[in-house]
Amino acid sequence: MTNYRPCDLVIYGALGDLSKRKLLISLYRLEKHNLLEADTRIIGVDRLDESSESFTAIAQQSLQLFLNNTVDEVIWQRFSKRLSYLKIDLTDVAQYQQLNAIVDSTNRVMVNYFAVSPLLFKSICQGLHSSGVLTPDARMVMEKPIGHDLKSSKEINDVVADVFHEEQVYRIDHYLGKETVLNLLALRFANSIFTTNWDHNTIDHIQITVGEDIGIEGRWDYFDKTGQLRDMLQNHLLQILTFVAMEPPADLSAESIHNEKIKVLKALRPITPHNVDEKTVRGQYTDGFIKGTAVPGYLVEEGANTQSTTETFVAVRVDIDNWRWAGVPFYMRTGKRTPNKRTEIVVNFKQLPHNIFKDSFRDLPANKLVIHLQPNEGVDVMMLNKVPGIDGNIKLQQTKLDLSFSETFKKNRIFGGYEKLILEALRGNPTLFLSREEIEQAWTWVDSIQSAWANNHSLPKPYPAGSWGPVASVALLARDGRAWEE
Repeated sequence: MTNYRPCDLVIYGALGDLSKRKLLISLYRLEKHNLLEADTRIIGVDRLDESSESFTAIAQQSLQLFLNNTVDEVIWQRFSKRLSYLKIDLTDVAQYQQLNAIVDSTNRVMVNYFAVSPLLFKSICQGLHSSGVLTPDARMVMEKPIGHDLKSSKEINDVVADVFHEEQVYRIDHYLGKETVLNLLALRFANSIFTTNWDHNTIDHIQITVGEDIGIEGRWDYFDKTGQLRDMLQNHLLQILTFVAMEPPADLSAESIHNEKIKVLKALRPITPHNVDEKTVRGQYTDGFIKGTAVPGYLVEEGANTQSTTETFVAVRVDIDNWRWAGVPFYMRTGKRTPNKRTEIVVNFKQLPHNIFKDSFRDLPANKLVIHLQPNEGVDVMMLNKVPGIDGNIKLQQTKLDLSFSETFKKNRIFGGYEKLILEALRGNPTLFLSREEIEQAWTWVDSIQSAWANNHSLPKPYPAGSWGPVASVALLARDGRAWEE
């Protein structure tokens, strides 16, 4: 294993849902694969009156629950020795002095994971600063949502910037830890077949779909104040778009990649009250069926406000005003209660100008590159091949070249997004994290859509649960002579 410095990973909100469902599970998996430094420690911090022993027991229960009792006793014994707990009222600045007794900044790097509401960021930062526990190599990791608009995002980032320099801040979007998102760099910049055919000359349009078959899952109050545009499109979908659309970076450094992603975000054509009805579709799910099971509509979910106008589905036509993508639309859609869970990118290449195979196809189907992010990670290339035969006629058939990650890389475990990103934060590699400028450019563009909806008094269109959104979403592409990939 490469020699990295061990860390004191301090998780604020260690008894919360994120910590128990994601962070502890991911850390255990890293332990299982011997990816944690021997002297790395995991310190849980929360306001409840627990001890290190009871926190360790809670962690074990979480692992058994979410890993379906597949916890290896030998690995658990090794992992559990890393765990300890501190009771700190996160709003009481004076209590952070306790960290000095457990954090060893001489021998380990302090990594502060803020697994709490942004409302607590200010007091945590002030507590860390006043305690004197921070050193110049300390880091902090924060989760989305980083604000609900540009103004609130700047306020959160300003609070963090009072204590941490930008190079110390690691902003997580777990989609950036997915193998297929990272593989976009290799696909685009290591293969001449794509590098030389990745612009308006050969690509007709690109679709990005993130569908969730789940509903609100008990988060109604939070989600209703946020909506699908801010909850999913502002971060996950725009991040995918930047990887698909960016220019080749000078190298794989964080600075080079961030710079190219920011250029894409700055080139997004604004959506205004004048074009918002043509460029966007809002939806809200009603009663329906998911995989044969009846599910309630958004307005009748538990705790719902029956007058809510919050969108659970959004589709957008995105235009990027630069040389590479002139005239190439990007269609993005994301929604809850879709027929299945699906995240994919479909690159539709242009049709050939002349067809000599009219016996098979009146119009030759265009080639497609389909990149599956979940549930089954991999890449498909849709192309035309001759059907074998000796009858003298050349008959064509659409075929698929299938690169399934699980099949192709059988000996290599496909790690989850959180595992990859936690490991990179512990190792001090900021490449897969978001810069402040990226976040703020994304909010600038999304705020223009939110403002245009408010200006036009736009209401979400109903769609039955178990469908791919309102009929207007189909029309968004149909008016351009295109259709969603289904």
